[in-house]
Amino acid sequence: MRKEYCGIYGVWNSSAAAELTYLGLYALQHRGQESAGIVSCRKKNFCVRRGMGLVSDVFPEESLRALKGDSAIGHVRYSTTGSSSCDNIQPLVVDYQGKSIAVAHNGNIPSASRWRKKLESEGVIFATETDSELILKMIVKEKGSWEDRLKIVLDRLEGAFSLLVLFPGKLIAVRDSYGYRPLSMGVRGDSVFFSSESCAFDIIDAEYKRDLAPGEMVVLDASGEKILRLKEQPHQHCIFELIYFARPDSMVFNQSVYSARLSMGRQLAREKKIEADLVMPVPDSANMQALGYSQESGIPLEFGFMRNHYIGRTFIEPHQRIRDFRVKIKLTPIKEVLKDKRVIIIDDSIVRGTTSRKLVKSIRKAGAREVHLLISSPPIKNSCYYGIDTPTSEELIANRHSVDEIKEFLGVDSLYYLSIEGLLQACREADYCLACFNGDYRLKTCRKRKQPQ
Repeated sequence: MRKEYCGIYGVWNSSAAAELTYLGLYALQHRGQESAGIVSCRKKNFCVRRGMGLVSDVFPEESLRALKGDSAIGHVRYSTTGSSSCDNIQPLVVDYQGKSIAVAHNGNIPSASRWRKKLESEGVIFATETDSELILKMIVKEKGSWEDRLKIVLDRLEGAFSLLVLFPGKLIAVRDSYGYRPLSMGVRGDSVFFSSESCAFDIIDAEYKRDLAPGEMVVLDASGEKILRLKEQPHQHCIFELIYFARPDSMVFNQSVYSARLSMGRQLAREKKIEADLVMPVPDSANMQALGYSQESGIPLEFGFMRNHYIGRTFIEPHQRIRDFRVKIKLTPIKEVLKDKRVIIIDDSIVRGTTSRKLVKSIRKAGAREVHLLISSPPIKNSCYYGIDTPTSEELIANRHSVDEIKEFLGVDSLYYLSIEGLLQACREADYCLACFNGDYRLKTCRKRKQPQ
């Protein structure tokens, strides 16, 4: 089972719903680069456009004109639960008793395979491999209003998710009771917007209103706005949103991603002091952390890598051979900056170690005298079952090797990871999921999957 890490966006009550959703997805492109889709609703009719590739490739101008309606939901994806294929592109749409339902989903349902087998034994046929289709099929089997059905289903499905569900004349946004996945709400005039990150509101001049609370369901229809609550659970926000996934200009879990990353870098400098000539980030996800380290330590910040911005994020590439190729052309060392220097590299995380090893090798080749690698998160020792497509535990280098062994493998003079205590201090609260670091899985389904270290 693989996971679902994506970006979702929704618009309610705007004559330009599809165009605004397109712009929102453009701002969320960093959350998924393999496919994109938009479903808009005009009266009782759905208009659908989905395809493989980047948002700009999937939606030429003429296709946006064909997406009529005053409400819409959109999705950007990389292959997670289900393969990277056209069948699994979201938003998913089903027709039921003459009505259409569309869903855009970010997250993971660890118990999905069990529920899928149960429904298949009852004669339900699935067309995709995604958790999203499971949610749709379970909704139509219940009775009552659509929001009541959705609440029944989501209370039954313990997991990590943010959802946008579109019906003719109704849009529902909901966040899981643990709060693993983020979901923000924005407004512009009489229009309402939902997004995985608040940065997608800025591009359309909408005002960020608030984050949906864990377990909150917002229902919008002709009668106005209604709030429902899923069953209460202890909060477990995904700390990797702040470490890596979210854009620095976003508000996530009611705090600034920029400020959190700056604090991570400052905390790194307090925990690990090194004599060096310069501090440099692995761009772009570690830029803020490197700035924070420089400010706290007094060591000058330099940019020792030139990044090719036409290459996507290597962490979320589905195949190792593609990651290796893209790393090689994505970051080029600047010899004038690095030659004969004692260099501190700041990165956000180490997953398999293969990318870090290649980067260190290139910095050595550029003439660096010393290379010290500092990571603004603790060692990742466990797989994530809550929606981030981390490898199996066997593939995680920190699960199999000590810090000294990783240091030797990477070829650095020193290696240091930010402590869990330091990370929590930088992020200013305790309600975070740390399972990838400490193996503390709160969902029962995930505890059973935990692999021995």
